[in-house]
Order: sequence, then structure tokens, then C-alpha cells
Amino acid sequence: MAGYRFFLRCFIPFLLSFACAAQQPGSGKVVDLKAPDGIQLKATYFAGKPGPGILLLHQCNQTRAAWQNLAERLSATGFNVLTMDYRGFGESGGTPLDKLTPEQQTKLVNQQWPADIDVALAYLSAQPGVKRDVIGVGGASCGVNQSIQAARRHPEVKSLVLLSGDTDRDGRLFLQKSSSLPIFMASADDDSNGIVSQIMEWLYGMASNPGNRLVRYPTGGHGNEMFAERKELPGMIVDWFETTLVKTPGKAPASAGAARPSSSKVLAMIDEPGGAAKVERLLADARKKSPGATMFPEFIVNLLGYEHLQSGDIRGAREIFKLNVTSFPKSANAYDSLSDADAAAGEKDLALQNARKALELLPFDKSLDERRRNAIRQSAEQKLKQLGGEPK
Repeated sequence: MAGYRFFLRCFIPFLLSFACAAQQPGSGKVVDLKAPDGIQLKATYFAGKPGPGILLLHQCNQTRAAWQNLAERLSATGFNVLTMDYRGFGESGGTPLDKLTPEQQTKLVNQQWPADIDVALAYLSAQPGVKRDVIGVGGASCGVNQSIQAARRHPEVKSLVLLSGDTDRDGRLFLQKSSSLPIFMASADDDSNGIVSQIMEWLYGMASNPGNRLVRYPTGGHGNEMFAERKELPGMIVDWFETTLVKTPGKAPASAGAARPSSSKVLAMIDEPGGAAKVERLLADARKKSPGATMFPEFIVNLLGYEHLQSGDIRGAREIFKLNVTSFPKSANAYDSLSDADAAAGEKDLALQNARKALELLPFDKSLDERRRNAIRQSAEQKLKQLGGEPK
């Protein structure tokens, strides 16, 4: 479905519906950082005592000021904390995100922000008393992927805190392999993105450290907006960093918290080359015993399919979307997504057929709210128009 294609690219469609408030930082030392291309970046440094440093990366409907209270609390505990405005946000230089083309947004998120974050980490590590080899990173929403990617690039990152976000395939593979990296995750079911809690549960299921912790609230909102309702959450984050950066650097005791979802292994298999065909066989076997059996969430497999499609793996994307249609034959969204992959493959007749099927199912698909229903209708009708077909 067109409205969800960039979901894994840091929630860009969602983010652009917000105006970034011009929040001003309070206590802490405001510092200027220079990006590799000369762009001026604003940050705030909260000095603690000799020991670990922590970098906090804001969500993309806010600025670094959103971390103010947590940064002060961490600093009072003894941590050395740096918050920064991404380029294009707050007081940092650069073109605002909503003024960029999709191609420029992709470059910003995948190339420029990581380089800027590396500059911030270098500044943090260079401060007097900061232990260069024991660093924590926390991120909310779009900051989740940036935090994971920072840990990929920097082995000195020994602990992560992730609130209401996602990551790409490279990030997921890193989480699978990083059995020594402890991660705290939190989200709320009433998040405006709707499915973020299940995304976080998916990431928690694939991350391999037994000390990882997942907190899933019924209400609380998106990212660090949860702090307003869930008063205990900042304290939990402070305790997490104390455990994983001070008491036992890079380690957390085995968690007795949330169980890993049963679909984790299946989703990991789908993400592998040829994995969709393997899972389709497993699904067929399961349905011999239980005709209505499902093995994975529809929307996550849909996201995987678009991720493959955007990377140029059209064949893999079609296999994944076909698997979703097999598992959820009454889903208008599954058929619309398959139609996108068919169109990308040059299979015009199949693309038309599946777009029409999406429109046929749309009135009866009770899983959709009005916003998603309208987005699927628009996507399918647009393909019919582009490919020279008409709804039947």
C-alpha cells in the first residue's frame, strides 16, 4: 500500500504531518558541532562525573529539548549526556525535512544524519572524564534506527534505549547477531502510528541478548511522549543505563519480562533469500491441521515486501507479497501491495488483476480504519489509471 512504503524509512509520512515546535533547551551547556560538510549542528552537553557518556537522539516531530528532563536526571545520577538537533531540526542548520524531495530525504536519513551523529559521538567521547569505551545511546521514533546504526558503527556503544521506532534490514541483522548488546525497548499501544508496539515486539523477538527488556504500555503515546503519562519510565531508563554502563558495562541480567513472540523465527526466515517459499510450505502444512492457521502478522510481512521492493529485489518482494496474500486472502492491502510488485516487474495484467481484487475486497475488510481504507483505494485506483485499466 502506497501510504506505508516509507514506514521503515523513519516514519517520514507520519512525521511530516507535525510541525516541529521551536523548543528551547534549558540547563546544560549549549555547544556548536560542525558536520563533515560544514553544516552547523546545535547540541547540549550535561556534564556528570567521570564515567560513561550517553547520546540521546530525538524523534522527528520534536527537537533535542524533548530529552531535557531525562538528560538532567541522567546527569544528576553521574552520566555525561549529549543531546543534539538533527540537521534540518531545531537550532541546527540544514534544510527542514519537509522541504526535501523523497530522494533528498533518503540521503539525509541514511548518509548525512549518521555522519552528523558520528561527530556528536566524537565530541561526547572527547569530554574530560568520559569513558571513551563505554557509551550509551538512546533514541525515539526515527532516533531508534539512528541509534541502532550508531551501535553498528561504534563498538564502544555498550547499551541502547529504544522508544517507539523501527530499523532497516541491516539494523535487524545487527540485532540478531549482537548477543552482547543489551537493549531496553518501550512503546504504547495507542501510538498514533498504530502498529509501532508490534514493530517493537518484532525487534525484541529477533534481538539475541537474553538481558534485553521490552515494556509495552496500553496507553502513553509516541516515543518520549510516554514520559508524561508513564512517570516511571524515565526512572527505568536511568536504572537501565546504571546497570548496563556502570555496574556491569555491556551486560544486563537475563530478563524474565516479555516473552518473545512465536512469529519471530518465521519472520526472520521470510527476510532471508528464498525464505518466503519455505514459510509458504510451512503454512500449507499448518493448514492441513488447522485451515485458518496464520504464522505471522500481515503488516510486518507487508513492510518486508516493500523493503525488498525499494532495494530493487523485485522477485523477492513478489514472493513475500504472494505469501501474504496466501496467508490473508481477504486482505485488500495484501492484494494492493502485490499489485505494486507486479507493476514493478512489468506484469501489467497481474498488476491490474490484483489491484481490482484489492478494490473488490475493500468494502468487506473489517481490519481497516477509514484512513487506511482510503489510502488503499487511492493506491489501487491510481495503478488502474496508470496501467490503462478500469475498476470492474
